[in-house]
Amino acid sequence: MNDLEREIVELLPRLRRFGRVLARAPADADDLVQLTVERALTRRGQWRPGTRLDSWMFRIMKNAWIDESRARSRRSGLFAPEEAGENIGADGAAAMEARLAAGEVERAMARLPADQRIAVALVLVEGLSYREAADVLEIPAGTLTSRLVRGRSALMAELAEAAP
Repeated sequence: MNDLEREIVELLPRLRRFGRVLARAPADADDLVQLTVERALTRRGQWRPGTRLDSWMFRIMKNAWIDESRARSRRSGLFAPEEAGENIGADGAAAMEARLAAGEVERAMARLPADQRIAVALVLVEGLSYREAADVLEIPAGTLTSRLVRGRSALMAELAEAAP
């Protein structure tokens, strides 16, 4: 395994997390990650050492998601439903509360418009800088900032509303 392949393997958890933001369903996210890795490996000559591999991979994933979304809408296909029993077997009250809180955030993010959800995921979840996220999305930094502010505000309002 060469260095690029090793770095891609190390990025898999982050790619899966971003895939969940885009596709929402775990199975679709896994398919999107697989497609992203396949595209990255077949186009490895386009990646420039010294640049951020995560940004390059996120851009590939975003473009793959757009391609897949367009194809699905043409086929009138639907995303697979959320798998039932996904969290069965975890024990402990603290773990349960953490899952409930994470689920609430995930549901709140799912209700955001796609452009805001993706901006929030890249900056707040994946830790990309505003410039890097804007480059991944191929938009001006000001547009990213606007989407991020609106998404963050909507999330905070919705989570405050849901809090007991």
